[in-house]
Amino acid sequence: MNAVVKDVMSTHPISVSRTSSFKEIAARLREFRVSAFPVLDADGTVIGVVSEADLLPKEALDERPGVRGTITGLLHRNEQAKAAGVTAADLMTSPAVTVTGDETVEHAARLMYSRKVKRLPVVDEGGRLVGIVSRTDILAVFDRTDEAIRAEIMTEVIPGHSEPSWYSVLVKDGVVTLEGTPETAPIGHDIVRRARHVQGVVAVRDRLVYPVPPVPSRPGLHF
Repeated sequence: MNAVVKDVMSTHPISVSRTSSFKEIAARLREFRVSAFPVLDADGTVIGVVSEADLLPKEALDERPGVRGTITGLLHRNEQAKAAGVTAADLMTSPAVTVTGDETVEHAARLMYSRKVKRLPVVDEGGRLVGIVSRTDILAVFDRTDEAIRAEIMTEVIPGHSEPSWYSVLVKDGVVTLEGTPETAPIGHDIVRRARHVQGVVAVRDRLVYPVPPVPSRPGLHF
């Protein structure tokens, strides 16, 4: 069973509009103790994300003569534009990286890792905001009990691929130890791969005894 985003997301997301001011955004970031907000247009569609990082360039520019030019030269052109921004539309990163509620938690985790973001807006088919999923929400899948993990492996992962009675499955703190003898090496490798994707699994220790394929005999010499 793979958890999907709607199972772990917050259904009461805090957002800002494209016309929200710099000061309003900064105040709300402090008030709600979050690192970013989705930016919505008039019909609730997510058009971008504004984060603490988007607000920082304004503070990085020093207005003192002789200093502004030096620092400005070091800033990326996009950051320079954000430093002059006064509304969410000016400051936001667009398009936003989003997920839908039916996508897997694993997919959301990969997005967060690859895009280096801490939160993802969750949208419906029309792109309208329905929730927020954070890194903390993603990690909630590891709250699953060892007993539930073992039961899924024994009743869903192994059956259909091999005979469950040929295996011993031990789970301790989310770490799965698989013992037994699969019919073939490919079957054993497939069971290990599937076990790694079970919700709540931290790691899989492969202790399977793989059958050794027969060595093909060489034809004898003919004299």
